Amino acid sequence: MGLLVDVRGLRYRYPDGTEALRGVDFQLEAGETVILLGGNGSGKTTFTLHLNGLLRGEGEITICGQRLSPGTVGAIRRKVGLVFQDADEQLFMPTVLEDAAYGLRNLGYTEAEARKLAAAALERTGIAHCADRAPYHLSGGEKRRAAIAGILAMEPEILVLDEPTTSLDPPGRRELIDLLTGLAQAKVIITHDDRLARALGTRAVFFNKGRISATGGVDELLDRFNWRE
Repeated sequence: MGLLVDVRGLRYRYPDGTEALRGVDFQLEAGETVILLGGNGSGKTTFTLHLNGLLRGEGEITICGQRLSPGTVGAIRRKVGLVFQDADEQLFMPTVLEDAAYGLRNLGYTEAEARKLAAAALERTGIAHCADRAPYHLSGGEKRRAAIAGILAMEPEILVLDEPTTSLDPPGRRELIDLLTGLAQAKVIITHDDRLARALGTRAVFFNKGRISATGGVDELLDRFNWRE
């Protein structure tokens, strides 16, 4: 086991004056899946957007031994793969394969290399048959897998997922849980879905008003806060 994420005293205030984070300390070890619980507006998404530098607040963030700074943010974004709640925010190329290859091309891979790695990621997520389809023709579950494939193609060490089961039907939810279970990366997952939390989480933290107010086992926190979908 090794420490992959170390956050100390993270604070963030939005331009309108809203204090979203009020001194968050958080650690993620290799092999862990940490579930982030808490109500809307409690700071969960704001927190995760700091993990690869999309937001920059006060405090210290160290990812895989590197302190997050303007000089390291590019390297850290390769370590932390962020999957947004709305898959449509990540799928914008003409085909699924092109979408999965997009990040690799930006990193300087040749077109052939990018397409090869992207195709492997689509195979891994079970949607290789959708490679030549337009993303807007996909089902909700297929869109989620396509978004994850684009992140996996970059070979991150950490996956951060925001409400990954949103809009999925029960079969799609089960398929996504099976997919995530088989991925070796450490994970940080925001979810209101207690079934996903119990299936994947190794521990949980509870956000309240910009702070982590509790940490413990997944079942313990779900029961303590009566957290049910």
